[in-house]
Amino acid sequence: MASPQLLGARKAVRPSVARELRLWREGYRAVAGLDEVGRGPLAGPVTAGAVVLRPYARPAWLADVRDSKQLTAVSRRRIAAAIKTAVTDWAVGWASAWEVDDAGVVEATRRAMRRALAALAEPPSFVLVDGTDALPLDCPVEAIVRGDVQVTSIAAASVLAKVARDAWMERADTRFRGYGFASNKGYGTAAHLAALERHGPCSQHRASFAPVRRLVAPP
Repeated sequence: MASPQLLGARKAVRPSVARELRLWREGYRAVAGLDEVGRGPLAGPVTAGAVVLRPYARPAWLADVRDSKQLTAVSRRRIAAAIKTAVTDWAVGWASAWEVDDAGVVEATRRAMRRALAALAEPPSFVLVDGTDALPLDCPVEAIVRGDVQVTSIAAASVLAKVARDAWMERADTRFRGYGFASNKGYGTAAHLAALERHGPCSQHRASFAPVRRLVAPP
């Protein structure tokens, strides 16, 4: 029976450790999965997660972990807590809304990813990253399209990044009232767009993104 922790669970693809196993057998012991969340929102940081699995370990959470978008908020928090206690290492990195505006979202994402890797206790020997951007590092990197769906360490990284960013946006909601950050997490929902029209942008909005830029650009 499929796990009740999943949304539409029955046909969800389960990520595997096949790539990690191959790399462990080749002698790479510290294989880090890397993923980001928060590229698309109108407000808040880009957040990256990095997870180094314990080679050949089979913790219980492996059966439930998926790309963070396939999990409920409650499941993400539960699985994130389990991941942190059962992996060799993990970390989260950030790039602010100001950096998104200043350097662009692609470069801000790279910064968040590098910061997550730098926050690990030891540098990884190999990095598996979601997407097509094999960012230049001092170790081998493999970029995997839909890696968050296919690769366990990347899926785990996506969960940690999502939980961390959601918590950040919930705290921001207490400082920047009226935008609904606790519920929309900075994404451009109808209610968020209406709040932008009423209140104008706050310091956590990305002025380079069109719905915000339209309100801050001179007439």
